[in-house]
Amino acid sequence: MTTSSRLRNKTILVTAAAQGIGRATALACAREGAQVIATDINAALLDKLAHASTGIRTAVLDVRSAEAIAALAAELPALDGLFNCAGYVHHGSVLDCDEAAWDFSFDLNVKSMYRMVRAFLPGMLDKAKRREGGGTSIVNMASMASSVKGFPNRFAYGASKAAVIGMTKALAADHVQQGLRCNALCPGTVDTPSLRERIAAAPDPAQAERDFIARQPMGRLAVAEDIAPQVVYLLSDESRFVTGQVVLVDGGVTI
Repeated sequence: MTTSSRLRNKTILVTAAAQGIGRATALACAREGAQVIATDINAALLDKLAHASTGIRTAVLDVRSAEAIAALAAELPALDGLFNCAGYVHHGSVLDCDEAAWDFSFDLNVKSMYRMVRAFLPGMLDKAKRREGGGTSIVNMASMASSVKGFPNRFAYGASKAAVIGMTKALAADHVQQGLRCNALCPGTVDTPSLRERIAAAPDPAQAERDFIARQPMGRLAVAEDIAPQVVYLLSDESRFVTGQVVLVDGGVTI
């Protein structure tokens, strides 16, 4: 694919970059000229990503570890962009969600983003002060299940992703005058390894897949490459006047 320069001279960090949306975004950012730091807990898949593109540096990172995040932040240059992609989908209603499931969902889906932002924001703000134009940008992964529509059996997931939206808007409001933008991305149902695991675990996998497809008015699941261009846009200077927004990329589910 042709390389362009929409993210030229930018340093972008992506979490959960070993597969799915994170991987597609890391590759897309590299194609646009960014120096990408691709992080994940899966070292083997990160190694495959590193061999798939130049411009990508990989680092094993557990986003549930404040110590590991702080060590990486101390090692890296200041970021121009951060894509907080790591997350987990808990299946079930409130009656299926014990405190351990609730705590894990919020730790991975929300607190990991808090940890990442706390560690990398000072450098991003300092870099924004020294740049003209778009400043620096954070994109947080939320979900259509947290914006304007509730979904069955997504109790903990929807609650945690709604918290991501609140955090995103607070970050945007606190730092808009310091050159930082922050937006929340809300995809529809995306055909990723995580989704395939959930389909396979259903009592009737074939019906589960049909049900997932049926809720998209466009009549298909998204693929990761449908989502990555929106992240590139939000990380680029093309979106320099966009902050605090909930950006839906859902194939018409929330029309």
